[in-house]
Amino acid sequence: MNNTTKRAKLAIIGTVGIPARYGGFETLTEQLVNHLQDDFEITVYCSSKFYPKEEHQEYYGKARLKYIPLQANGVQSIPYDMISIIHAAFKSDLLLILGVSGCVLLPFVKFFTKKRTFVNIDGIEWKRDKWGKLIKAFLRYSEIFAVESAEGIITDNKIISDYLKNTYDYDSYLIEYGGDQAFHVPITMEHIGQYPFLKEKYAFSVCRIEPENNIHVILEGMASSAKYPLVFVGNWNKSEYGKEVRKKYEHLDHFHLLDPIYEPAQLNVLRSNCYLYMHGHSAGGTNPSLVEAMNLGLPIVAFDVMYNQESTEQQALFFKTAEDLEMIIEKMTDTIQQNLANKMFEIAQRRYTWKVIAQKYKEMMNYKPNYKKTLTS
Repeated sequence: MNNTTKRAKLAIIGTVGIPARYGGFETLTEQLVNHLQDDFEITVYCSSKFYPKEEHQEYYGKARLKYIPLQANGVQSIPYDMISIIHAAFKSDLLLILGVSGCVLLPFVKFFTKKRTFVNIDGIEWKRDKWGKLIKAFLRYSEIFAVESAEGIITDNKIISDYLKNTYDYDSYLIEYGGDQAFHVPITMEHIGQYPFLKEKYAFSVCRIEPENNIHVILEGMASSAKYPLVFVGNWNKSEYGKEVRKKYEHLDHFHLLDPIYEPAQLNVLRSNCYLYMHGHSAGGTNPSLVEAMNLGLPIVAFDVMYNQESTEQQALFFKTAEDLEMIIEKMTDTIQQNLANKMFEIAQRRYTWKVIAQKYKEMMNYKPNYKKTLTS
């Protein structure tokens, strides 16, 4: 007699794909596969435009990969997500949709099928400055369709949970991100040969170069003080904003404005050995790069918004202006730095490990349909 329990079929939709090379949702997907592949029969939808054809593979671990011939970001993310949702509605039992781009289809999925759908709405996407009025309106309606039609909505930050409660009277599942996949890399003489600044104390930041990440504020604040060199990794050439701020500040001797680094070990040489970690994000809820830095035990200096306050339990050091940042840098001591690092690591180990996060997703998807429960840290 075969006692094997049939696993539910889970589709993960809305990311560039795995192996993770792009952003937070991709890392989340990879970690869910790593932790839940024995509990669910997982399919991950991937962009064939991002992964060269020679890198396409049928499986990642035990998860099946399904490639869609569109970009997963920008305007193409809308048809990309829609096609993935339609395909998954015929093939899977559970749909985990990351982002709201394709959620205008959820009323149809709900009406014509009995498939269970869960949506991680990310930040309050329609409020982001990078979108024009038309896209903002579309994303706003997509959010409404998600709330009205999905069985469960996941939020990654209490501020966004409160927004859903206040706006829609909706109790979401509060599930944040893990960051313990980030790892420390000891400095070698070879590393110093490549990056001589590793011999001294330096501040570090890594992010997409967008206005909402306050790159200009960080650069202006750090330009005023040469107390610590600033190492900043990002896609400077992706936008006019990036090109302009780089051109304005790259002549400074204590600035090292580096192009994107996608190899984790190389990035972690710079990130895990920094003296201060600068986090300029002002949107998007709990930011994956922030919780990774916290798991590395880095002292966090963050832009002063509610999301970052909530993620760090208000224990980080916060700035709103370049003058605020300059003052923080000038007052920094080894004692302040070490105490800050210890606080960040303690919070991360308590709240932001993938074992904890994956278990919350598993519990959510194993609840009976229409059973609402808010998961808290």
